[in-house]
Amino acid sequence: MSETRILLASLLKPVNDTRMYEKLGLSLSKLSETKIHIVGFQAPVPADAPANVYFHPIFQFKRLSINRFRAQQKYAQLLHRLKPHLIIACTHELLLTSQRYCQQYGAKLIYDVQENYTLNLTTQQNYPLLLRQLLAFGVARAEKKAAESIEHFLLAEESYAHELEFLEAGKYTVIGNKYKPAPNYTLPATPVHLAHQPLRLLYSGTIAEVYGVFEAVSMAERLHQLDPSTTLTIIGYSARRHTLEQLQERIKGKAYIKLVGGDKLVPHQQILQRIKESNLGLLPYRPHPSTERCIPTKLYEYMAYALPVLVQQNPLWQSITKAATAGLSIDFKQVSPEQLLTRIRQQRFYTSGIPPHIFWEEEEAKLLQIVKKTLIQESKV
Repeated sequence: MSETRILLASLLKPVNDTRMYEKLGLSLSKLSETKIHIVGFQAPVPADAPANVYFHPIFQFKRLSINRFRAQQKYAQLLHRLKPHLIIACTHELLLTSQRYCQQYGAKLIYDVQENYTLNLTTQQNYPLLLRQLLAFGVARAEKKAAESIEHFLLAEESYAHELEFLEAGKYTVIGNKYKPAPNYTLPATPVHLAHQPLRLLYSGTIAEVYGVFEAVSMAERLHQLDPSTTLTIIGYSARRHTLEQLQERIKGKAYIKLVGGDKLVPHQQILQRIKESNLGLLPYRPHPSTERCIPTKLYEYMAYALPVLVQQNPLWQSITKAATAGLSIDFKQVSPEQLLTRIRQQRFYTSGIPPHIFWEEEEAKLLQIVKKTLIQESKV
């Protein structure tokens, strides 16, 4: 085979997505004589992408619209035109279309399980109850139907191995969302001590109630009362208009709280820049079945830049932050701001430096091994 074509696809993630492009796509672009095709939602195409990476931003629609269903036809047409030897489906919504193509052409299919979609749909309040139940049933059915045709499953979280019934022993590997250093990344100075610095709080990523955006605002308000030099930056995208409007109303007139993005996606490099400019990262996740066993991607990012963190009490997260002296585990709703401020000022963070296990390098090695093994198997494309 003179040229290998690998296609990564997501219906809702942008073509410049952190996991699909920056981690999986760029790692796979290192394979010799291989072309990488990234299919996803419309977004700016990275100008510095390798020459063997091609972008197809073919999806653009509102959250609930007929165009979301028509997207399957667009995707199928693209598959028949590009004729990939290997598809890595990064969402359940493209599984069955990918499966049909692979069965027709003898291509291989890998499923990158980025979320426990069924659990998310049934426990989060993003849709009306009946619609949530119907969507969850459809997702479970699609994943189970496609499972027998999938060569391998990539799991973004270790907990999925215990939660997802369609997984077979020996057919899955955990590829965590660890931090892939940016080209200009250098290890930050450690240890970190915030004894006298103005606190520059940061909430980054998806803006949603379940991720604690309003708890972040409350924390900033209380700390600002104690120390008026305290600021908060909220940077990310909100898929729910009501949540965004609530947030905008809540921070109106508060000059010390800045919102970046909100109604539009924010480039990952811009988020990383804000991490470098901040000195206290907030992870105020509300206790919830869909998140309690998952490790937030932003935790790895914050730790990579030696950003001290305030993390909602959770045994899994606390074990990570405690081992690295990366931050404080608190109950955002009940913590005393006076006592917390004292702890922040007295604590020395990252006393042993940045732990090497938070970086993407080990995950990349596992990914390349899986893909090489899959491609060795004969393909008819």
